[in-house]
Amino acid sequence: MFRRVRHTLVAAVAIAAIASPAAAQAPTGLMADLIQDVKSVQAKLVSLAKATPADKQTWRPGEGVRSTSEVFMHVAADNYFLPHVFGVDPHAATGIVPTDMATLTAFEKKTTVPDSIVAELDRSFAHLLAAMSDSSHARLEERVKFFGQDMSVRQVWLITTMHLHEHLGQAIAYARTNGIVPPWSRQSGS
Repeated sequence: MFRRVRHTLVAAVAIAAIASPAAAQAPTGLMADLIQDVKSVQAKLVSLAKATPADKQTWRPGEGVRSTSEVFMHVAADNYFLPHVFGVDPHAATGIVPTDMATLTAFEKKTTVPDSIVAELDRSFAHLLAAMSDSSHARLEERVKFFGQDMSVRQVWLITTMHLHEHLGQAIAYARTNGIVPPWSRQSGS
């Protein structure tokens, strides 16, 4: 009896792996490194969004510059938008249409409520990370169009990751200007 159950279990696992090879194989190499980096940026941006009081969400360093909430929502918007290059469209509920940049701007301005911003960041990072996880090492040299330019998949994922760091730095500067110490810095005293 045990032997039959064990063989059945082994067969079921093998069938599941064949039916879902992407789920069976975790990204390796560069993609695994980028995914870990994006998760680190996510943790920092989410913790910073949580640490930013509601009255500081509308602060902006100057006229015509994104407010604090708009920076967070810009990150979320691009997390939904950028995977479109690889055929992973934004969720319809976002209202983001990849061929209409005005929908990205509208998304950035849709909330200044900290809990809503945090929830949207988390959903958008889940979307981005799922798209990254589906991008195998073998695809990295494939060519795609990115804002009208011919680029490799590798280049687009590198740009996507660098873009996140750009806005993390921006959010840190906004926070410190408003007397908010990034939560991960409190532990080290910086």
